[in-house]
Amino acid sequence: MAAEPVNVNEFQELARQALPKMYYDYFSGGAEDQHTLRENVEAFSRITFQPRILVDVSKIDMSTTVLGFNISSPIMIAPTAMHKLAHPEGEIATARAAAACNTIMVLSSMSSCTVEEVALSCNAIRFLQLYVFKRRDVSAQLVQRAERNGFKAIVLTADTPRLGRREADIKNRMVSPRLKNFEAFLSTEVAFDQGSNVEALASEIFDDSLSWKDIEWLRSTTNLPILIKGVLTREDAMKAVEVGVSGIIVSNHGARQLDYVPATISALEEVVCAVGGKVPVLFDGGIRRGTDVFKALALGAQAVFIGRPVIYGLAAQGEHGVRRVVQMLKDELEITMALAGCSSVKDISRRHVRTEQDRLQSML
Repeated sequence: MAAEPVNVNEFQELARQALPKMYYDYFSGGAEDQHTLRENVEAFSRITFQPRILVDVSKIDMSTTVLGFNISSPIMIAPTAMHKLAHPEGEIATARAAAACNTIMVLSSMSSCTVEEVALSCNAIRFLQLYVFKRRDVSAQLVQRAERNGFKAIVLTADTPRLGRREADIKNRMVSPRLKNFEAFLSTEVAFDQGSNVEALASEIFDDSLSWKDIEWLRSTTNLPILIKGVLTREDAMKAVEVGVSGIIVSNHGARQLDYVPATISALEEVVCAVGGKVPVLFDGGIRRGTDVFKALALGAQAVFIGRPVIYGLAAQGEHGVRRVVQMLKDELEITMALAGCSSVKDISRRHVRTEQDRLQSML
């Protein structure tokens, strides 16, 4: 009998074994040379700890709040598409795992289960991730369906005017399954002679004219708070605050869009400084260890999202696998906090980490 995984990385190999190559490549792959895909993970290794000793850590409190919602730890589930490619129960299994872990799940608008099915599956805090389509009425209807079904926020993905060039999908001639959220409103059948059906579909339906002024349009469709996902620069962070979003997610789309952008952990502090505490800054990209979660919090993130690890857990062991992935990261975060001298999430500070930039400045 194969040994049970003892960390999140080991779930990736189990997923590779469980999934058809086309689907594994779809979930694991990045854009073009995949430089940023590697950097998203490797950049964490260049941040070191500065722990405090002789601190009472007999009780560790990892709980926190995001937009006023209480969660058990600062680890949330990122929006990822088409979970039924990983497991027959799809997003319903993921939603139940999130509820069991007392955390927030962001449901992708490109999910293989509808917002209604996910809402009925369990009682939990959920946000909806949104792509804006050329047919704005379809996007607006999806937002309103989410609001009617108890979703608590809208996460606007702002880094996808067009789909990044994902060469594994092109080679595999990746075919998108039915996207049930849109069956009654929008045809997702597209003709394609070569390459990826997913890329062809995105070109057909995504609105590449989307701009900052459209935040006001989105606000007119809903009473829910709006977070913007895909911010990597000081300038965009300041603009996001200016247009009145309720939160910012530092993300490079899992390195699936523009290759050679910075790792998200490398961009985080610039965004945090630009925002200046006016809205919460959340983090997405490359989290594989509890130490990674701690580093992101120390650099100013209020909480983090995990994407691929959830998919790997789902592919390997269904709902149980997702629960295990989240719990592994929580357990690792707890021991990291104890060894760094932090008894609560609020105790984690910039003084607990040392970055490459810190080392360079110390040599000047």
